[in-house]
Amino acid sequence: MKKNRLIVVLIAALVIVTFLSSLIHFYTDWLFFTETGFTSVFTTTMFARIGSGLCFGVLFLLFALVNLHFAYHAALSSTRIHLEGGNVYSLKRDEVDRLVKPLSVAVTLVLAVLAGNWGAMQWQNALLFINRFSVGMPDPIMGHDIGFYLFSMPLLEQLNGFAGFVLLTTALMVAVLYYLRGGITLTERGAIIDPKLRKHLAILVGLFSLSVAAGFYLGGLQLLFSGSSSFHGAGYTDVNARLLTYRLLALLTPITGAVFAAALWKGGWRTTLLAPILLFAVYGIGIVAYPALLQKFKVAPNELDLETPYIANNIKFTRFGYDLDKIETIPFDVNLSLTAADIARNDATIKNIRLWDTEPLLKTYSQLQQIRTYYKFFDVDNDRYMVNGQYTQVMLSPRELSYADLPSRNWINERLIFTHGNGITFGPVSRISKEGLPEFFVKDIPPVSLADIKVTRPEIYYGELSNEYVIVGTKVPEFSYPTASGNINTTYAGKGGVPVGSVADKALFAARFRSDKILLSSDITDQSRILYYRNIAERVRTLAPFLRFDADPYLVVNKSGGLTWIIDAYTVSNRLPYSKPLKGGINYMRNSVKVTVDAYDGSVSFYLIEPGDVMARVYARIYPGLFKPISAMPEDLRRHVRYSHQFLQVQASVYASYHMTDPKVFYNKENLWEVPALGDQPMEPYYTVMRVPGEEREEYILLLPFSPSKRDNLAAWLTARCDGANYGKVQAFTFPRDRLVYGPKQIDARINQDAFISQQLTLWSQRGSEVIRGSLLVIPIEKSLLYVQPLYLAADKSGLPELRRVIVAYGDEVVMEQTLELALQRIFGGKAAPALTAAAAPGAAPGMPVTAPGGAPSAAKAGSAELAREAMAIFERATNLQRQGDWAGYGEELRKLQQVLQRMAR
Repeated sequence: MKKNRLIVVLIAALVIVTFLSSLIHFYTDWLFFTETGFTSVFTTTMFARIGSGLCFGVLFLLFALVNLHFAYHAALSSTRIHLEGGNVYSLKRDEVDRLVKPLSVAVTLVLAVLAGNWGAMQWQNALLFINRFSVGMPDPIMGHDIGFYLFSMPLLEQLNGFAGFVLLTTALMVAVLYYLRGGITLTERGAIIDPKLRKHLAILVGLFSLSVAAGFYLGGLQLLFSGSSSFHGAGYTDVNARLLTYRLLALLTPITGAVFAAALWKGGWRTTLLAPILLFAVYGIGIVAYPALLQKFKVAPNELDLETPYIANNIKFTRFGYDLDKIETIPFDVNLSLTAADIARNDATIKNIRLWDTEPLLKTYSQLQQIRTYYKFFDVDNDRYMVNGQYTQVMLSPRELSYADLPSRNWINERLIFTHGNGITFGPVSRISKEGLPEFFVKDIPPVSLADIKVTRPEIYYGELSNEYVIVGTKVPEFSYPTASGNINTTYAGKGGVPVGSVADKALFAARFRSDKILLSSDITDQSRILYYRNIAERVRTLAPFLRFDADPYLVVNKSGGLTWIIDAYTVSNRLPYSKPLKGGINYMRNSVKVTVDAYDGSVSFYLIEPGDVMARVYARIYPGLFKPISAMPEDLRRHVRYSHQFLQVQASVYASYHMTDPKVFYNKENLWEVPALGDQPMEPYYTVMRVPGEEREEYILLLPFSPSKRDNLAAWLTARCDGANYGKVQAFTFPRDRLVYGPKQIDARINQDAFISQQLTLWSQRGSEVIRGSLLVIPIEKSLLYVQPLYLAADKSGLPELRRVIVAYGDEVVMEQTLELALQRIFGGKAAPALTAAAAPGAAPGMPVTAPGGAPSAAKAGSAELAREAMAIFERATNLQRQGDWAGYGEELRKLQQVLQRMAR
């Protein structure tokens, strides 16, 4: 007896602790939403969860209890459980009553709680249903507005599944209760079922048939989400065979259910089996057999003619699902007429060609600017700024605090002293020092600005690496940054966080974070505040769990010198008819929301940049006031909004097939594209500054080339514009199909086949250096294409990567030089490069050749070293011309080489 009581006490204690833990988590989340100003979002979601959970739980409880009540009070002919010919176990009626009633109620309550918990998880579907609206775009088969599929169908499917679960579970509990009360007697000839049980089950079976009929009706609608080898969505066989069968089954099922229930009511077992047999026969013939025959003997031989209207549906809705209709297709008549004058005219493009890749730059930043081991550069972001009056593409990396690398990890250090990261490293994408290292606009701690970009509030309390919580405003000074003479401390002056000065507050958060030190610490004062949800990805997901967020937030220096994170947010759905799904089932996607998070005080704002997005519109109805118009975003931040890298990547993967809008061309895959691959990885979109064809000035864009399927040449390039009124404009520039335009893989092969370049790469590798080949970029200039690839050297895998060479390809020419300017001068001629870039880089690895642009012999005043470099350059060009079979050019270069050697001999 004592043992049983102990078990009951332990179970009760577990329930109470779980409930209190949930209550504490709930209340501290409420405080977080209050701090950020989104209490209406919290209450709307809370009431939706509670309302949805109560509806499902109460419905299950009432239905089950009503059925158990009738089963419990039914007058049965037998009151014992027995086997004829010998008792197995017998119970008197009062024993049955004492055992069965509380047990059945307890089981029902547990199942009702589980049903309610499951129902609470359907809160988003419930809110979509309640706030549904007509989109004004009907599906081509059923004629339903697509708003029905996006907003109503998810909840209808869940309700139908729930109804089936309730009916089957209730039937099972009722059958067990009747059995325990003697309604089922097991004999040697089989089971004898009491008439009252048969009638009760007959009613449940009839109701279950209605649920099955609803499932068949929804199954017909789900054909619009099916797929085939040629396209996605309902095809000829689906519409002319399966859809008709589903509709027939939706009508037949209630009838067969009624027949089955009537036969069960009367006890006619043979008649009872006829109804489901008929239903299974119709299903097998109409859903499986007949469609297979129709597909094989009618559709397959005439597939293009019969499937054309359904392919057109797939194209139309897929293009709508990924916003491909806005992509403007423009012919790009590529040529090889680029001149030195064109290069000079596009100077802003040339100066912003990205020569620093993320991985080597991250290593370089870490070794040059990490300052202390407990700081870490997690990522490098690409953006554009007006720097000293020039529109400049930059690479920026926040210096965050890495708690795993603290020299002494204890609660005071992690929660009270080391509370934030400090500053950024910020520099141009293309400029390098004489040592082959990146130049900086902002560097060091505290931030030192070498340009007109000033960081006056460098502290990063909210970031990508921030830990769970810190407490600020305590008696312990916060560490700010180290100096040669000692550490500099600071005190948090922001408005972020929740007060934690009282004993009750301390106890609350001590329970939330399972740390008694919060309650016991004497360093926490009445002015102390606790900052939690500091990881910006977790922070925005908690505030808006119905949105999906980009995995790569980027940091912006605002006009006041503070730091602000910008995160791309996506609205998605898997309920758009006929749209081709991505992995995970998503077939509708928009980048409609831009989120900002202040790195110092954690304030969050959601800005709606695409008000026409149907999913964003329904969320705006659900949460009024959540989204601000993009015009409300501060101008200094709006200048840094960029087209999402991830979204263009998704669009490109779909557009590779769905740029073909003619169903016949689509079916035959006559003009199928793909994203070029170097090695095993497809190219990713990259940001650059350039002048889009037809425009007067350079702008910040996102670019990605396409190649024909299973071919290496280029077919088109896709660009998404980011600046001002042009934001969101996506254009596809298509190359003529009657000429060869080199693709990245072909350029890569030509680089590998170049004798001089391959010789140098081999030489550097043999000397122990690690050669790192950067991303190969395709840069459109005027009506031509430049191909640029940086080359880095590191002493070993953990060494400091230095940018030592730049490879440039244009037409049939491939050159490698110390700088981009020198490479372009070798190809196009023109004025000499600046002395800084033309000079040999001090500290270059021994044995590294130093080349210079060729052309006419240098002036008589040139030194012997310059003449030697010029001779080497002429010799390289002569070797290239010899390999190409251009003997006239080869002879001309030998003549120039002779002149230079004669001058050296003087």
